[in-house]
Amino acid sequence: MFCTSSRHDASLSPEERDARRQVRRLRGFYHHAALFVLVNTLLAGIDVLSSPDRLWFHWPLLGWGIWLAIHAYGTFGRHRWLGRDWEERKVRELMAGKG
Repeated sequence: MFCTSSRHDASLSPEERDARRQVRRLRGFYHHAALFVLVNTLLAGIDVLSSPDRLWFHWPLLGWGIWLAIHAYGTFGRHRWLGRDWEERKVRELMAGKG
């Protein structure tokens, strides 16, 4: 297991620091997704067994699903849209237009 304290981060290159930060984000998302599946499967089972005529499990599934989608965007999409790569491409594009 690697150390995540700021004392050790100072000795890392900016690229490695960014990579470690992204790995921590990925790990957090995967934990969130696994918990989502586990808890919502349990809720669906309880709901179907206890009151099959009045199903309610879809409400927490929907709410939590929206939050999971937001978390997924923050983990996977944010870096592609208006991220560092986009910024570099835009700078090169603007410099080429002025040259």
